[in-house]
Amino acid sequence: MKIQPDRRPADTPRDPFALASTRVHEAAGPGRRAFALFQAARHPGPLVWVLPAHQHQRPLPAGLPQGVADRLLLIEARSETDLLWSVEECLRAGPLGLVLAEPEKPLSLTAGRRLQLAAEAGRTPGLMLIREGQGSTAAETRWACDPISAPWDSTGHQWRLIKNKKGTTGLWTVHWDGTSTTCHMVSEAVQ
Repeated sequence: MKIQPDRRPADTPRDPFALASTRVHEAAGPGRRAFALFQAARHPGPLVWVLPAHQHQRPLPAGLPQGVADRLLLIEARSETDLLWSVEECLRAGPLGLVLAEPEKPLSLTAGRRLQLAAEAGRTPGLMLIREGQGSTAAETRWACDPISAPWDSTGHQWRLIKNKKGTTGLWTVHWDGTSTTCHMVSEAVQ
């Protein structure tokens, strides 16, 4: 396999929120669903979200970013095994824009590696919305996502890249209102 060099001009910044298309990533924290919706809005094509059948929190079409509800397919899994099987099959099937899932248990190395192999085979990105401390060592990146709010604005988020197999980590404070595929970076205050 030949790796193609990055052909962008040297002064062109990389998109820090771009997910590798053939890998599975993880998002944790109370703002993980906002991060997932941000990613769903950015990935063209069909979207699949796999949830445990007994989970009451569901994405509501009226509250989703424009264009996401029309492309979203929800799958309800009866067990954790069914959830992982569904994610693996969706990743492998391709071509999908993004596969999202909310496992309830920590992912084993074997489960994480199977998902990575399925993402590579289907050339589809995956995003696992995990609980704190439930990450898999096989994940390409892991994000810690926290909402931040102020009395005048409820669109603030702090997204920290805490694991990255192919680059550096970082922290970004952003404003994303859920209506577009872009967010506004908030610069740090200078004293």
